[in-house]
Amino acid sequence: MAQVDKCKIPQAFWRATEQFGIRPAALLRQARLPATLHLGAQAFVTTAQYFALMQAMADLAGDAALGIRMVQTVDTAVHPPSSLAAFYARDYRDGLTRLARFKRLCTPEHLQIVEANGDCTISAEWPFATGAEPAISVDITFATLVELGRRATGRHILPRRLELARPGPAGATHAEYFGSPIRTSAPRNLLLLNAADLDRPFPGHNPEMLEMLTPALSAALGELQAQSSVKEQVKIVLKRSLASGQPGLSDVAKQLGMSDRTLQRRITGEGATFRDLLSDARRDLGRHLLADPETDIDEVACLLGYQDTTSFYRAFREWEGMSPNRWREINMNRLGPAGTAGLH
Repeated sequence: MAQVDKCKIPQAFWRATEQFGIRPAALLRQARLPATLHLGAQAFVTTAQYFALMQAMADLAGDAALGIRMVQTVDTAVHPPSSLAAFYARDYRDGLTRLARFKRLCTPEHLQIVEANGDCTISAEWPFATGAEPAISVDITFATLVELGRRATGRHILPRRLELARPGPAGATHAEYFGSPIRTSAPRNLLLLNAADLDRPFPGHNPEMLEMLTPALSAALGELQAQSSVKEQVKIVLKRSLASGQPGLSDVAKQLGMSDRTLQRRITGEGATFRDLLSDARRDLGRHLLADPETDIDEVACLLGYQDTTSFYRAFREWEGMSPNRWREINMNRLGPAGTAGLH
């Protein structure tokens, strides 16, 4: 998978730091980054610069628990669509998967989620890092994952163990927030969850959450709701499921209430293949998502179930003979105001 050393810093980040008394100008000066970095709609930095920004925030705050406090105070509603989708997942496992995919939109960080022997271990890899990830960044990541489980399940999820590479001891806020044994000076940063908690359902689960989060998607799906052919039904299900990754035939069959063999036979009977329907669903949905000028290309790739933006660009060129950016430029004037709705 092609990777780029690019971390996205949204405007919401600067607002969050100001909420804790840290002015963007002072933060950028401390991190030795361009003084105007915070003035654009969003900024991009390298991994090294991102780490410098995080460390500068910790140094200026003088609060070892700032990362946890920031996560606790963030209103769920301010999350961008791809991240907010995690709160509408089926269960904690699905939510973690969605959130891990969203993080790949913002940074090269790769969350490793492994289930084995009743445990779920989560660690982060930064492929372009030349130094250790700042403690505040680790705290924000792990607290975000735990907070997702608590807010979306309505239960006080407690990790089994937290391992931190930093020297100890852990502070009282960490102990109180995570409510689990904390090991410091560990070989790596690791969050250990009870795998049984991953099965906990999200009461707020909404199969139509993508329609709510992205109005352009609602239009894409609405025109198909009355269709009765299996091909169209499959495409509807695919469009609703793509943001979780690439759904397989078994996933779709389950949602349509039929066996894999029956679904395969009916698709073939209508002269199609599942692979073709997946490509068609992505192409149709991609057009509608691109019609919203506020939706980043990276976010479109995520909502279409691609692991990286490069794969999306390659597929889109096969569909349209041009890049997504070029297609958007050509079609925006024709699409007009109807393509401007979006939640950000």
